Amino acid sequence: MKKVRINTQLSILFITLLFNVNLSKAQDNSLTKEYKKNVIQKLAQLMNDFYVFPEVAKLTEEHLKTQMLEGYFDEFKNNETFAAALTKSVQAINKDKHMRIRSNQSYTTSEKPQQSMIEEHIAGIDRSRQSNAGFKTVKILEGNVGYLDLRGFAGMETGKDIADAYMKLMSRTDAIIIDLSKNGGGSPRMVQYLCSYFFNKKLLLNSLYWREGNTTEEFWTLDEVGGHKRENVPLFIITSERTFSGAEEFSYNMQTQKRATLVGQTTGGGANPGNSIRINDNLSVFIPKGKAINPVTKTNWEGVGVIPEVATSLEDSYEKTLNFAQKAAEVYRTQRNEKFKQLFTNLNNQLNHYTVGKTDNIILENLRKCKEVSLFDEGDINNLGYDYLITYKKNKIAESILKANTILYQNSANAFDSYAELLMINGNLEASIKNYQQAVNIAIANKDRNLELFQKNLEIAGQKLKNK
Repeated sequence: MKKVRINTQLSILFITLLFNVNLSKAQDNSLTKEYKKNVIQKLAQLMNDFYVFPEVAKLTEEHLKTQMLEGYFDEFKNNETFAAALTKSVQAINKDKHMRIRSNQSYTTSEKPQQSMIEEHIAGIDRSRQSNAGFKTVKILEGNVGYLDLRGFAGMETGKDIADAYMKLMSRTDAIIIDLSKNGGGSPRMVQYLCSYFFNKKLLLNSLYWREGNTTEEFWTLDEVGGHKRENVPLFIITSERTFSGAEEFSYNMQTQKRATLVGQTTGGGANPGNSIRINDNLSVFIPKGKAINPVTKTNWEGVGVIPEVATSLEDSYEKTLNFAQKAAEVYRTQRNEKFKQLFTNLNNQLNHYTVGKTDNIILENLRKCKEVSLFDEGDINNLGYDYLITYKKNKIAESILKANTILYQNSANAFDSYAELLMINGNLEASIKNYQQAVNIAIANKDRNLELFQKNLEIAGQKLKNK
């Protein structure tokens, strides 16, 4: 029995090996010469129709067909190796790292197609949620340095709110590091949006020329973003060889505008945007249909990459960048605090020499400057007004400060309520009621939790006017 079992096992092993050999031969013979010829013809047609550089597309076609005739592609027996060989061949001529031929994901026919569709859709949602629009990590590091690990530039519909949330977390930092060392690119709209956080002036960041229609699309900084702009904060960008496409544009935009310091390695060198097109059921090609044009250099980073100001190894990039950022943050804090002291001193001088009817606009403008640099917010101005009322017993100065607060924060119910109280204390009941009413109106519109308090204050002022 033991001998029979051994023979049976050997027989099974032999049959399995024979099956695998036959299967391998079947796979080796799956790509015929006719199949490869059709693929190359279709690929050439797509390049000639869409590639941003038509003359290069023609040269690439000639190169592929010559290689086909010489038997270069004969050794490649499946779609994966054939796709890799085609990519190598086209890039040998066009030098375009965006243009890649890939094997399509294979789909199996399910006995329950609706169930498969549901599962695939849910899996897609999971992938999207886990990628988090490319926003991997945000941290506040020692020295009050913000750090953002950004892995991709998602579309605005997906990424805008997440970008705003992450930027808000870094809104009080004294330097920012954006790590693009693992970022392969993405939406030019998101590149434009994130760039706009770091400029407070209108300027052209980049242009994209499109072969189709012979048109040029310009990308300017946006006047508004969903958070607080950081136009002066020291900015550092970590790059690597994996930094590609849209991530390179972000880096190049910042570098050419002298807005950031790049640390790391020279980037991948892909500046020609496009999209993926199917060649057949098995293969697709990414065809660049446009090219980037920087307004400063009048060219782009295609084939050469973006070269950082500080070259480091991949392993040293983070620590070196952090060291630069911490030193820059210290300088930034010192300069900011000196500016704060000067602004506060100027404001105090105006308050100390207050003249009714003459100094109010000057006080308003001084407070506006303090607000613009985040020295004062609404609560700070409100507290300053009450300090002059309660501590210094200077009601008119307090009234001027709180009036300025309603101008600077016109959608604040509390600002109007505080100003109304000062007016009532100073005996101007009609103006007080008018501002209490404005506080109530704003509170209703904003669904303010203090609405009842504002309504009660309005009622008290109205009763005082009746009893006057």
